Amino acid sequence: MIKKFLVFVSALFLSANLYANENSAKGLNVIVTSADNQTQMMAMVLATMAKKAGKEVNITLCSSAGDLADKNMKSATLKPKDKSPKMLLNGLIKNGASVKVCPLYLPNAGKDTSVLMDGISVAKPNEVAASLLNKDFQNLSY
Repeated sequence: MIKKFLVFVSALFLSANLYANENSAKGLNVIVTSADNQTQMMAMVLATMAKKAGKEVNITLCSSAGDLADKNMKSATLKPKDKSPKMLLNGLIKNGASVKVCPLYLPNAGKDTSVLMDGISVAKPNEVAASLLNKDFQNLSY
C-alpha cells in the first residue's frame, strides 16, 4: 500500500513539474508609458524578478516613461529600498535586458539618440509587435 502511494505521489509530482515547465514563459515584455514613479518602479521590479529567474526581458519605454532612457534626467528614489526606477533599469541593462524607446518618443520630446543611456536604442515597431505576439512571452503594460 505504501509503495503504491509513493508511486502515485511521485507520478503526481513529475506530472505537475512537466505541466509547470510547459506553461513557463520564455520571457517578459514590459511596455511602460506611465510618468508615475511608483508605477515605473513596479514595472522595473517585476522585470528584475523575471530576469533573476533566468527569463528574457524586453522593455519598451513610451511617452513620459521615455524620460527613464534619457541619461540627463533623474528619477526619484522610493522607499523602502531608496532606489529609483532608473537605477533598476540600469541593472536590467547590465544583466542583458533589451531596452528600447518607442520611435515616437525622441522626436516628440525634441530629443535625439545622443540623450539615450548606454544600452538603450530606438524600437522598431515590427520587432516590438513580433515580441508582443510571441506566445512564449508574457506581456505587461504600465
